[in-house]
Amino acid sequence: MAAAAATTAAEAEYPRFVLGRARFDQSTFHGRFRHFLDIIDPRTLFVTERRLKAAVQLLEDFKYGTLPSGVSNQQLWEAQKIKQAVLHPDTNEKILMPFRMSGYIPFGTPIVVGLLLPQQTLATTVFWQWLNQSHNACVNYANRNATKPTPMSKFLLGYSGAVASAVSLAVGLNVFIKKASRFSPATRLLIQRFVPFPAVAAANVSNVVLMRHGELEEGISVMDQDGNAIGFSKIAARHALTETALTRVVLPIPILVLPPIVMSFLEKTRMLQARPRLTLPVHSLVCLAAFGFALPLAISLFPQISEIETSKLEPEIQSKTLGERSFYNKGL
Repeated sequence: MAAAAATTAAEAEYPRFVLGRARFDQSTFHGRFRHFLDIIDPRTLFVTERRLKAAVQLLEDFKYGTLPSGVSNQQLWEAQKIKQAVLHPDTNEKILMPFRMSGYIPFGTPIVVGLLLPQQTLATTVFWQWLNQSHNACVNYANRNATKPTPMSKFLLGYSGAVASAVSLAVGLNVFIKKASRFSPATRLLIQRFVPFPAVAAANVSNVVLMRHGELEEGISVMDQDGNAIGFSKIAARHALTETALTRVVLPIPILVLPPIVMSFLEKTRMLQARPRLTLPVHSLVCLAAFGFALPLAISLFPQISEIETSKLEPEIQSKTLGERSFYNKGL
């Protein structure tokens, strides 16, 4: 009885493997949330080259029906998790570690801490906004829909626009707050802690749109239900960028709003007042927790492989498939 229950539990956790499909139901938020928890698992940052090659080979063997006997569904799902975490889905090239989704939290948390440091000067505000948008630009580029090449000139245009929008908005808000005489010093300090959110949210949208503007001009690859490419669609590109931009607005809300609120309470506690040197470590842990909560929550709003009614696409694409729905890689 116990063995049967264990087998049933294993089958529920690791269902029958389907190549290229998600292990969890992507039609529900809960399924996408669990899927993206796998995608951002920082343990995949330490996968060796040998293990990566073994995972890719295992998936190739499954694809061509040459899978060795005794390979379990769990092994296949783990192999696909490794491949998806390390390799770009369109190019199959390795994504640099700091720009993988699994590296977003470890490499991004120090930047968030810097953005939320109190008593920011003009120089520190510019530095942390520049560093944040530089990191975001590289993450967006590394995880873009790459079915068509993106010229470096467009990357630089998007990068420059995102940095300019973030820095100008953050600096402008800081200057306004410092000159606002009706605010008490304590109120000004509290409001300054929330300045990074509107600056980062606006810049994140600019970053996505400018970095991936070429997709709007040339379209992105659209597939039928069997995964066969049926053309390039500008309409699908608009949907992909809209969905990605929305996640970039939602993402900084918990990261940049919750820590200032939490820290405003913690800094009044006896522990931090007696040990002010602990403020930065505690602040860092609060930011890490907020980041770890916010990232899977935001990117789970939409599935990475999104679907769209074929009837809403361009006529030339509709003529190439009988399926009612078509699919595209939204990017992350």
